[in-house]
Amino acid sequence: MSTAKRIVLSSDHAAIDLRQTLAKHIADKGYEVSDIGPQTPESTHYPKHGEAAARAVAAGEADLGIILCGTGQGIMMAANKVKGIRCGVCSEPFSARMTREHNNANMLSIGARVVGESLAVEIVDAFLDAEFEGGRHGQRVDMITEIEG
Repeated sequence: MSTAKRIVLSSDHAAIDLRQTLAKHIADKGYEVSDIGPQTPESTHYPKHGEAAARAVAAGEADLGIILCGTGQGIMMAANKVKGIRCGVCSEPFSARMTREHNNANMLSIGARVVGESLAVEIVDAFLDAEFEGGRHGQRVDMITEIEG
């Protein structure tokens, strides 16, 4: 990798351990990692963590974002409310790769209570290794962006 991409990670309390494991894995791959999630297991609200990571990506402070909660669903919904964010929740590597290649997703969401650690690593690798294909997919991504207004 010639230029290290900046990756922001966040989660709620349900995914701290997996988030920290993924942050280390991503840093070991040569990416610049910003872990903005909670560090203690006290209950916290996933919408604020999804929004914070999404705002970092939307502002250009990070190239991509990876967020986690128990299912990956709620935190993904919060992130997708931020203009310019395309976040997919993925439970296997194929969808993670395709959401980058076909949907130009700039964020990935994972359910820490849905997938185990080694599968989560595979999902993250598939997401980070994929590149947007453009072409007919670009037209469709433009259509998604138009919905934002």
